[in-house]
Amino acid sequence: MIKLTVMYPNSADLKFDKDYYINQHSKLIAELIGEAIVASDVNFGIAGATPDLPAPYVLIANVTFESMESFQHSFGANAETILADLPNFTNAKPQVQLSEIA
Repeated sequence: MIKLTVMYPNSADLKFDKDYYINQHSKLIAELIGEAIVASDVNFGIAGATPDLPAPYVLIANVTFESMESFQHSFGANAETILADLPNFTNAKPQVQLSEIA
């Protein structure tokens, strides 16, 4: 299994529309990728290492795929559309990692 992790760094000048992300962007991804998604979760940062520190990421999203091929044929084929939607909800440049689930 392959996990796509997308992390949106927190910053002083961050603009992030949580409502748009939940109600528009997440639905766009589900519509484009559909059945290729094995599992997914969205985590909104609330604090850093201690409750008084800001969260390093405003959001971390994970999407699990059966294989690299499944990822490439679903997410990869729609990456341009997905990336074009980012300015609609954030000015953050997301950090992306693909991982193999052991």
